Amino acid sequence: MNLNQQPTVDQLARILAAGRDTLDDHILWVCKRGDVHIDALANDADGEDFERTHPELRARMPIYRRGKGYVGKKAAADRQFVNDVFQTLNREWNLSQGQGQVRRIASYC
Repeated sequence: MNLNQQPTVDQLARILAAGRDTLDDHILWVCKRGDVHIDALANDADGEDFERTHPELRARMPIYRRGKGYVGKKAAADRQFVNDVFQTLNREWNLSQGQGQVRRIASYC
């Protein structure tokens, strides 16, 4: 899913569905090209560490802690949640254009 290429809520749902909520913490992030990624993290990982090791990162959601229901098939089936994340990513992506620093997204639309 690329935020510059008319993304859809269904594309985001597929990304969220790929995560395994019971296994790992996750981070949902956007690179400089506008591609949306979800990566598994070591438990209790720090978002700043992730930023240091991913210089292409432009925006990120808060870390989704294991077992909280933010990733996986159930999360992807929650249309309100997915739509809120989708709207937030699009808004924050538009706001991040022309800025050199990472946007740390703290809340949903």
